[in-house]
Amino acid sequence: MKRRTRKLIGAAVVLAFVVVYALVVMALAQARIFQEAHAVVRGFGYALLGIGWIIPMFPFIKWMEGGGE
Repeated sequence: MKRRTRKLIGAAVVLAFVVVYALVVMALAQARIFQEAHAVVRGFGYALLGIGWIIPMFPFIKWMEGGGE
């Protein structure tokens, strides 16, 4: 598969994943247990959730940038 095609497919998949991930994280952030946590715990939670999308996407992003034509 050509690099350009991989990037097009990858961009669409990453965009769809981030939209779904954001909706799930927003729902989680509004959960009662998260709202009742200490401010420091919430801060760490927001930070982890904010960068957490990259962990499942990292192999896919590596595939997008992979060698080839």
